[in-house]
This record gives sequence, C-alpha cells and structure tokens, in this order.
Amino acid sequence: MWLNGPMRFPFIGLQKLKKAIPVANFGVLLLAVISVALPGASESNELYDPPWSAAKPIRLISFEYDRDSGPQENGERLYAALMTLSPGDHLSIEGGTYSIARRTDLAISGTEAAPIRVSARKGAEVKITRPDPRQNILNIGQSKPAEYLVLQGLEFTGGSHGLRIGTGNNIWIDRCHIHHTGEVCLSANSADTHHLYLTRNEIHDGGGTAEGMYLGGNHGKVIMSESVIALNHVYNCRGTQGDGIEVKQGSWGNLIARNKVHDCNYPCITVYGTGGKRQNVIERNLCFRSRDNVMQVQGEAIVRNNILVAGGNSAFASTDHQGKTRNLQVVHNTLVNSGHAFRGNSWNGRSGMLLANNVIYSKNGNALHFPSGSGGVVIEGNVVWGGGVGYASVVGNGIQDFRDVSWDGRSTDATPSKDAPFDAGVERYKPKGDYNGDPRKPGQTICGAILRATSR
Repeated sequence: MWLNGPMRFPFIGLQKLKKAIPVANFGVLLLAVISVALPGASESNELYDPPWSAAKPIRLISFEYDRDSGPQENGERLYAALMTLSPGDHLSIEGGTYSIARRTDLAISGTEAAPIRVSARKGAEVKITRPDPRQNILNIGQSKPAEYLVLQGLEFTGGSHGLRIGTGNNIWIDRCHIHHTGEVCLSANSADTHHLYLTRNEIHDGGGTAEGMYLGGNHGKVIMSESVIALNHVYNCRGTQGDGIEVKQGSWGNLIARNKVHDCNYPCITVYGTGGKRQNVIERNLCFRSRDNVMQVQGEAIVRNNILVAGGNSAFASTDHQGKTRNLQVVHNTLVNSGHAFRGNSWNGRSGMLLANNVIYSKNGNALHFPSGSGGVVIEGNVVWGGGVGYASVVGNGIQDFRDVSWDGRSTDATPSKDAPFDAGVERYKPKGDYNGDPRKPGQTICGAILRATSR
C-alpha cells in the first residue's frame, strides 16, 4: 500500500507530468497530491486534449449530403466512407440526418502522428441515428482495436447505446451531442480501454438504465485506465438507474474534471475503487440535484475542489461496494444538502483516509456522518453547519455563507460570502488552485472549493 512504500502520482491530464513521485509517509503524500498545478482560468481547456490533438491531416475528405436521397441512403453512404478511412484522413461531413440501419463497427485506426478525424463541417448539424433501438448507433473497436480516432461535433440520437467503445485506446470523443437513446448514451464497458478522451460533450436523456457514461465493468472485468473525462455537460439521467458518469471497479489512473452533471436518479458521479492501482482524480466538478447521493466514491481516489449540492441521500458518500474503501482523500470540496452532507459509511479503521479543508453544510441531517465510526481518519480544517458537527471543526453560519446556494440545488454559486468563517483550512492539505482555477496563495487557508472573490 502507498502508506508503506512508493506510489505513482495519478494521471491528471497534464502531459508534462511523466516521472514517478515516491511517497514515504502520509504527510509527504499529501504534499505530492496537492502540489501539481491545476488548469486555471488563464489556461487553455486544451490541457484536457490528447497530446496528439494538434496533428495535421494528410488528406481532407469532404462528404456531401445527397439531397436526392433520404436519411437511410445517406447513412449507408456515410458508413461506407467511414470504413475506408486511413491514417491521416479527416472526413468533414455536410449537415443532414444520416440513418444507419446495419450493425456498425468502426474498427479503424490512425497513428499518433496521423490520427483519423471525423467531424461535422464548420457550422453544420450532422445527426447520426438509426431506424430502431435493436442496435447501437455506432460501435467502435468491436471486431479489432480502434486507435487514434477522433469523433468531433456530431449528434447521436436513437438506437440502443449511442456510442459504444470496445477495444481501443487514444480515442477522442469531443463536442458531440448524445441524447434520447434507448439505453446508455456513451459506454466503454465491453472491453478494456486506455487513454480515452471524452471532452466537451452534451449528454442527456438516455433510456433503459440511462447512464450518461458507463465506463469499465462490474468487479473489474472490464477496465478503463489513464483516461480523461472532462468539460462535459451530463443531465436528465433517469430510467431504471441513471448515474451521470459511472466509472466501475478496477478502472484506474483516470481524471474526471470540470464536468457539470445534474438531475440524475443515481449519483451524478459514481466512482468505484482501482483495485490497488493508481488513484483516480475527481476534481472541479459541479454536481447537483440527484435523487441519490450527489457524488459517491468507493475509494482509492483524490476528490478535490468539487461543488456538490442537493441529493436525496447525501451530498458526498462512500462505502464498501465492489471493493473496500481505502486510500481516499477528500479535500477542499463544498457540500450542501438538506439531508446528510458527508457520509462515510466504511471509513472506520481504513488506511489513508483524509477529510480536510472542506465546507460541509446540512439543513436537516448531519454535516459529518460516520455510521460505523471514524477511527484512524484524519479530519482537519473543515467548516461545518448542521448536526454531527464535532470532529474539531469550525461551525459556520448557515446557507448565507454562500453568495447564492439553495438547499434544493436551484442555485449553486458557492462563492463564500464576505462574513463566511472559511479561513480555517490547514496549509499542508491545500491544492494550488480552486474550483475556478484561481491560485491559492501562500498563507491563504480558505476552506471549500472556491476562494473568496476578494482573495483571487
């Protein structure tokens, strides 16, 4: 375990971070965890893009919509064109509705120097669908691996799954609109994947179990690793389950950052454990209005600078599920909920557990709730309001401590108000940036996800 030996710093999407960071003890671990720069307001969102994203196309292919044919004929033509693409090709698609009736399998690969790119023409609306829900709209890498493939600016609606990724790596799904599918909107749960980049997509209103993203498989049977899930807007995940973003057991070294996820039946973000491999990093997400827990993390993760508001159960919860809760650091988050705000069901006596510098507010429940105890947990520098406030925390004033947050999640501006008693954090647990990417200056110990407006 990392408490007794070296570990590697979790993959965080910053391409310059290459070498291992040895960690000898808990204090050094936290310094290693928090000292890496976060992408800030002055930095580009391109930090979340693959390192090969700027590769120039070798051949630009313009695909024209045949106005004398219908959606299905155009869909068949488009699929045939997709299957002929070679490394370095960029297929630019004219606007229109393309219906593909057959079972699809986009098992094509580019290279790092010459990826294959498929995109909507600038300003065009390209809708890809199918006539019924018997098949997924687009399967990727089912018969053989797909690599260095980009889908950009496309709309997928209808079918069973919207996009289903099989075996593959270095697949970039960017700025796509996936909605009103028969099942999961976007899945990578049928084969192992690594270095997926799922960025800037709008995903909503899936059917069936209705997850926005279903990544990895139960009990570690399918693993996604070293991938980026960032800058997505995921919402209206209902159906029989309805997680917004779900990362399954055994998936490791992933970055889940700066997503806006709301109005879900199940947690807006659910992350299991890594099976002893590198931690996942979950940071700078805005999640609100879940009928369950707003965010649920089993363990083996760094959870920082998130804003979590209005859950039917808790704002943040973790418990044993398909693995044991351990090696979980929850720092500088803002949790606001009518019921319990923080719930650590299985934290008692577990290794590597930290709860520090958070703002944790409950209207009718406990701010801090450890049903089985909190033995061995490091609990420092939190500001709390509600029941169960103990644990050497500072007590806040109530919901007025925020610029504009409501218990029901209709408002989520968690900027501290002028009189909020949030200057209670512990310096050694402080990351370099806040939720907005603004730097946390030396000696500035403001708790929660967001700095005061006057402190930036």
